[in-house]
Amino acid sequence: MPRPLSKLAPAWWDYTTLDKDILADAARLTAKDLVQLSRPGFSVRIFDTVEEFYAAEALEYIEAWRQATPDNPAGICGPIGPTEQLPIVARIVNAIGLSLRHAHFWGMDEWVIDGKTVPESHPLSFARCDKAQCFDRIDKALRMPSANLHFPSTESDAYSRSYDSVRCVLMQGGQGEIKHWAFNDPLPRKGKYRDAPPTPAEYRKLGTRKVTLHPVTITQNARTSGGGNVALVPTEAMTVGPRETWKAETVSIWHPGHHDNPFGIRLTALMISKRIPDAAVPMSLLADHPNVRFSYLRSGIGSVAVEMH
Repeated sequence: MPRPLSKLAPAWWDYTTLDKDILADAARLTAKDLVQLSRPGFSVRIFDTVEEFYAAEALEYIEAWRQATPDNPAGICGPIGPTEQLPIVARIVNAIGLSLRHAHFWGMDEWVIDGKTVPESHPLSFARCDKAQCFDRIDKALRMPSANLHFPSTESDAYSRSYDSVRCVLMQGGQGEIKHWAFNDPLPRKGKYRDAPPTPAEYRKLGTRKVTLHPVTITQNARTSGGGNVALVPTEAMTVGPRETWKAETVSIWHPGHHDNPFGIRLTALMISKRIPDAAVPMSLLADHPNVRFSYLRSGIGSVAVEMH
């Protein structure tokens, strides 16, 4: 039986093309149910306060960077969204005097306009945000060398190669409304993928690359970063791929409740827990990663109920 057309963008794959029973099961999950989805290789935890949530997210940077040595450099790949943890990271580094000389950082994505990654002068530049919110706030004596900061670019494949020479302790991210990490969006419904999305194995072969963004992702970024100004948001980006993601020892996804909605943050946890990978829901492919962690802010879990506003 053919899969249904998307209700969001009929020319694309996305979670609305899943079996309706999976969607119904996800909608019924309570906060208690989410914790009980934990299994070997996938853990779920809930934080009761905003302060705990972002402090714990920031500490993942510290824990990763403290493992870096001259003979075994190590680092973390981090998102823009959430960003609230970034100033906390800088404050902790300064407070404990943590030298980042052998530590590394990978940015997950960067916007592309006219075929090239945007410069840091662009108001939506992810590299600009990382530096302004975190790295430029670290004491100069403690900062990591500029060569240890890695951002994806249309002009070089050095970003992807760096995952083979430096240990990625952890890849941290949020979840977008189209159920992605980084900009690993579902693919358009065309060509060989007209009647079915890529298999999980096919999608996992994708590395760092330039992508055309799903319409929902464009709308989301306008909402979260541009006050709803869709015209400001580029339609292409560079993104870290599954190939690099599987080189990270742990994947840590943070759900504050304002990037994706109550239904979405339930659906992906269910699919990962029950090992239901589907490339129409890219986050679900993490079902096959050996060490994945979901962290929720309790107030952001919400409920999947009809409420007329």
